[in-house]
Amino acid sequence: MPIIKSAKKALRQNIKRQAKNKTRKQSLKSILKETRELAGKKTSDAKKNLPAVYKALDKAAKIGLIKPNTAARKKSRIAKLIAKATA
Repeated sequence: MPIIKSAKKALRQNIKRQAKNKTRKQSLKSILKETRELAGKKTSDAKKNLPAVYKALDKAAKIGLIKPNTAARKKSRIAKLIAKATA
């Protein structure tokens, strides 16, 4: 455990950030999973959900939760999956 006052504060901040990042990452994973499942069953609903997926990925990349290239790769793959399901 930290002894110095600034180290104690840094630990508190890290714990708060860790919890916030965990919830954000979990919500991102759930929206991606939901869209993947919809692509297999209801393609029209998956298409409607696509802007929300893009928004979530862009926001995650913007705040540093995931890297920008990871966001781009995930967007590309989910769009490709939906396009393949509709064809």
